[in-house]
Amino acid sequence: MSFKPAVFYNEVKEELAKVSWPSKEQTLGTTTVVLVVVALLTAYLGGIDFILARVAAAIMGS
Repeated sequence: MSFKPAVFYNEVKEELAKVSWPSKEQTLGTTTVVLVVVALLTAYLGGIDFILARVAAAIMGS
C-alpha cells in the first residue's frame, strides 16, 4: 500500500466538512474564559511565589 497525496487530501476535506465548528460568539466566549482563568492563576501563583520567597529570605536571614 502506497501513500497517495491526492486521496489523502480528499479524505481530509471530507472529514473537515463533518466537523461542527464553533460560532464566532462561542469562540470569543471560551477564549475570554481561558484568558481570565490564566490571569487569575498567574496572580495566585505569583502571590504564593512572593510569599514563599519572603519566608525563605526570613529563614535564611537575608
